[in-house]
Amino acid sequence: MAFYEFYQIFGQIVFVLVLTMLTLLSVTLILGKLLIKEDKLVFPRLLLFTIDMFYGLFKKFSENVGVDAKIVDQIGVEVRNKVNEKFFKKIESQDKILVLPHCLRHADCEAKLEASGLVCKDCNRCVIGVLKNKAEDKGFKVFIIPGSTFLKKILEKNNFKAVLGVACYQDLNLAMMKLSKFSCQGVPLLKDGCINTKVDPRAVLEKMGEIQESENGHGISSCNNESYSPKTL
Repeated sequence: MAFYEFYQIFGQIVFVLVLTMLTLLSVTLILGKLLIKEDKLVFPRLLLFTIDMFYGLFKKFSENVGVDAKIVDQIGVEVRNKVNEKFFKKIESQDKILVLPHCLRHADCEAKLEASGLVCKDCNRCVIGVLKNKAEDKGFKVFIIPGSTFLKKILEKNNFKAVLGVACYQDLNLAMMKLSKFSCQGVPLLKDGCINTKVDPRAVLEKMGEIQESENGHGISSCNNESYSPKTL
């Protein structure tokens, strides 16, 4: 009898926990959609708690209710951008770094890979050179990296207080999770992949404080034959 009562109570506890988790995931998904569609941030701590603690489960839940799992990373990035925006702007540029993905480079890029990442040769064949020069002019340190292992090296060897990163939503979200003690801002790629990716350079410049508002226009690709210069922007 005692065992029966134990399992009955245990089953009730499990049921309540599952119901609570499903409710939490549902509420987070609804609030996340509200942020993305209406630009309204509600209960940011709840959103980040759910995403950070139940990341994989949240993705599976989203798929099960007919929503693209990518929305989880999108919500994570957008929430962190909103939460950190004021702190990021207050930090001196000399204490900030810009991290760009190597996939933005031109197909004929001749940059060499070193311990800190790619070393841009300023050939003006892709948007990396323009963003790098603009950032360095403001005092940012710039890193062009091929993967998360380089991000770990950057963390170990450099002192900084804020990070501006460009990547696909998933990589951005995961990186911003790891860098939660810093004031992070992220700009997602318009087109992701391993090569020929795109980013809106104006969105990056706006985050850097180089321009006040984003202008209408298309993202600049790294895979065409145009030459890039500050005048392009």
